[in-house]
Amino acid sequence: MFERQDSPRVFGLPAGVDFPQMLFAGLMKRFEGQPPEALARVELLVNTQRMARRLRTLFEEGPALLLPRIRLITDLETLAPGVAMPHGVPALRRRLELIGLISALLEKSPDLASRASLYDLADSLAALIDEMHGEGVSPEDVANLDVTDQSGHWERAKVFLGIVQTYLSLTEAKPDKEARQRAHVSAIAALWADQPPTHPVIVAGSTGSRGTTMMLMQAVARLPQGALVLPGFDFDLPANVWAALDDPLISEDHPQYRFYHLMKGLGETPNSVTSWHDCRPPSPQRNRLVSLSLRPAPVTDAWRIEGPRLPDLEDATKDMTLVLAETPRAEALAIALRLRKAAEDGQTAALITPDRMLGRRVTSALTRWDILPDDSAGTPLHLSPPGRFLRHAAALLSRRLDAEALLTLLKHPLTHSAQDRNLHRLYTQRSELAIRRHGLPYPQADSFAALCQAEVPDDDAMHRWAAWAGAAFMGHQDHETRPLAHWVEKHLHIAEQLAAGPSASTDHELWQQKAGMEAQRVMQELATQAEHGTALTSADYTDLVGALLAAGEVRDRDAPHPDIMIWGTLEARVQGADLVILGGLNDGTWPEAPPPDPWLNRKMRNDAGLLLPERRVGLAAHDYQQAVCAREVWITRAIRSEDAETVPSRWVNRLGNLMGGLPKQGGAAAWKAMVARGEYWLGQARALEDVARVPSAVRPSPRPPLDARPRDLSVTQIKTLIRDPYAIYARQCLRLRALRPLVQSPDAPLRGTVMHAVMEVFVKSVMAHPDTLNRAELMQIARTQMTELVPWPAARTIWLAKLARVADWFIEGERTRMAQAAPIAFEKDARGVLKLPELGFTLSGVADRIDRNQSGEIQIYDYKTGKPPTDKQQKHFDKQLLIEAAMVEQGAFLKVGAAPVSDAIFIGLGNPPKEVSAPLEEEPPHEVIANLRKLIAAYLDPDTGFTSRRMMEQDGFAGDYDHLARFGEWDASDPATPKDLT
Repeated sequence: MFERQDSPRVFGLPAGVDFPQMLFAGLMKRFEGQPPEALARVELLVNTQRMARRLRTLFEEGPALLLPRIRLITDLETLAPGVAMPHGVPALRRRLELIGLISALLEKSPDLASRASLYDLADSLAALIDEMHGEGVSPEDVANLDVTDQSGHWERAKVFLGIVQTYLSLTEAKPDKEARQRAHVSAIAALWADQPPTHPVIVAGSTGSRGTTMMLMQAVARLPQGALVLPGFDFDLPANVWAALDDPLISEDHPQYRFYHLMKGLGETPNSVTSWHDCRPPSPQRNRLVSLSLRPAPVTDAWRIEGPRLPDLEDATKDMTLVLAETPRAEALAIALRLRKAAEDGQTAALITPDRMLGRRVTSALTRWDILPDDSAGTPLHLSPPGRFLRHAAALLSRRLDAEALLTLLKHPLTHSAQDRNLHRLYTQRSELAIRRHGLPYPQADSFAALCQAEVPDDDAMHRWAAWAGAAFMGHQDHETRPLAHWVEKHLHIAEQLAAGPSASTDHELWQQKAGMEAQRVMQELATQAEHGTALTSADYTDLVGALLAAGEVRDRDAPHPDIMIWGTLEARVQGADLVILGGLNDGTWPEAPPPDPWLNRKMRNDAGLLLPERRVGLAAHDYQQAVCAREVWITRAIRSEDAETVPSRWVNRLGNLMGGLPKQGGAAAWKAMVARGEYWLGQARALEDVARVPSAVRPSPRPPLDARPRDLSVTQIKTLIRDPYAIYARQCLRLRALRPLVQSPDAPLRGTVMHAVMEVFVKSVMAHPDTLNRAELMQIARTQMTELVPWPAARTIWLAKLARVADWFIEGERTRMAQAAPIAFEKDARGVLKLPELGFTLSGVADRIDRNQSGEIQIYDYKTGKPPTDKQQKHFDKQLLIEAAMVEQGAFLKVGAAPVSDAIFIGLGNPPKEVSAPLEEEPPHEVIANLRKLIAAYLDPDTGFTSRRMMEQDGFAGDYDHLARFGEWDASDPATPKDLT
């Protein structure tokens, strides 16, 4: 196939060409006139399965012929079958063994790191070991580094690196995948040095970014019939620029650095690389422009020399569009619009981006046109339904089950997925309503069953379901340290039990579909390797399972569009498209910021022979250079992210700066034209948003018919009627009730309820035994009541401390109150009803406490855990005590009878505590009743609307029905819009 030559045989293909297509064309050109079996003798090594599939497709589309042997570059056994190597240690086993070593270290020195980082530390050390094996670096090379000028951080890092040395010495006879690969390549290179294969061997598409891969490429290049075909090789770089790439500390982020390093290892210069096939890139002028813009920092002075030699830049950039979107949403929508047009025009189009969130946004935007792109990335396993289900199930082992976690699992589509799921959904809805109505912060088997029985007393099937749920979901929390195998077995048992339902059938959907099968594979591998793990707590196990699932990925092919693709940068190297969109070109996204290295800094890595962080940047730059030279190209970025202004990618900055400095070549005008083309599509996106936008809401003020208007209200609802009439309309007319949150918290209403109970029990105790009027008795009653009513230990402690601060003040006031009058009614029996027959209206109220003095006068008390209302607030809005006083004088409280009211007092238990009397003299009861009649009559007038948030105390106060009123789409300055309802 190849002419004999003494130097290594290295070819390249320029950026912008369809690499697999040109590789195929070059092979067919070289085998013109050859016998059919000649091509079948070729061994073609490629770097990804995707490229292998693409090449096979290209061969199958052509005339009938014998195919070459297309294999992955990592499939070493087929290269030299006679080379025997021991089986590698599974990656998970290595991480589990490292977890054991790190766990033992943290037990001795807990200040080194948190146990929550066990898996992350093990994964980081395993990655370091893989890199050391891949680059041929021994533990001694790291241990012998000169660290005289390093900070104290190195001393902590050395402790963990000592684990690496210990581990490698213990597992020397059991190489892992990377060590096995390097040893295999070394053995193959030694074999080929003595017995080189006579058939052609070609490595195509690899950049040699890892040491083991580069070793194999160099061995192939030295074969008599060996060759390398490099992707995206820059034939426009002059010799002096290649020479400037010699120092990795300043040049490894250049897109062509790996090729320089490869050729240097072969004893050649990059200028000896020849073209694999006689093909031109789509725009040679653009290739020259991009190549110049990416010059290494030490030689950017070439811009002044080579820039003026560039041809007119308008032709080089005529097929380039620059989209500078205001937000990521606008960027995604503009991309989706262009992909939609490509689908209509029959173009193949690909979005290339490392930003998975941008890919998801574009996919979501395309759904409005029923276009499902072929996304190469798939879905992270831990975000798939089985992944989420397994993570929630694992959390049952380590965390106290609350109502939110219970409902999350009950509502999961994989829970109870064997049979009768429709009944399961019905019972779940019923139990959720019961929890929201009555509260169940931390469900237990007996309390949950009792709640369900109280909700639906006569449904035996639901009672059996509740018993199953109690056994399946509750009581698994365990804080003991146990073997990993125990946790895996228990976790899988819980997951199977939840997925099967009461029938215990194995015909559930947990392990179905691709996501389920991948999740099962991960869990089975964990179960197989569990014997190599250390003893863990349930929290450690939960973190471990989450990390393992997060490392997985699943891709369900659901009939995607054949011509619309979303690729990662790796997939883009082996594909071609009519339109290429480079999305998310912001620094930190493309290129990604190098991940922090907790072990070695840049200089130490370079001295040890490890890869520098800039290697990732260099590979990303190579991907960019290949993609940006395609036939039609979009470059997109969002000027702002969700929380801050973004920084454009360094390559976009370089391109813009270079073009801006070449006015004679039309650089500035060409850049403006690129931006203008992008602005057209952004305008299209804005127009689409305007068409799809829901009309703005108006401030509602519904006017229901008279027979639908409320005819009975409580005293506390009068304040709501004054401040937010719409809430009364929603509750009384529409019969909508605000549900309590699932995640119940020790909020202000609960604190008020608890304090009311404490005070009632305490005052009744003092009435029965006057000698109990003391601080100790009050605090003991408070502790008893809070233990029963408040299941949050922290809240109990805080509330008891707040009560302790005001206890002496309250007891002193209680002595005065007891001396002046005697309590005659408390909350449960202090209920009053006042009828207004002329309006057909009934007012009801409940007083916290009612006292009567020796003169027959009544004192009304109301406990407030917060700040009591002021006189002005009581006069205009908060009329609770004023109305209750009027109701007492009208005889509305049967247990009290009609009697004069001498005082009505708010007892404030806040900080500072204080008593606030109702302004009875300024608002006497007869006036209160008269004003109340006017207020009720007004809202029984057909022309009066129930205006939303009519007179809120503060705009920031939230109402239960604000969402229904669409508050936020209007504000308090907007006029109300009355609307008659029929």
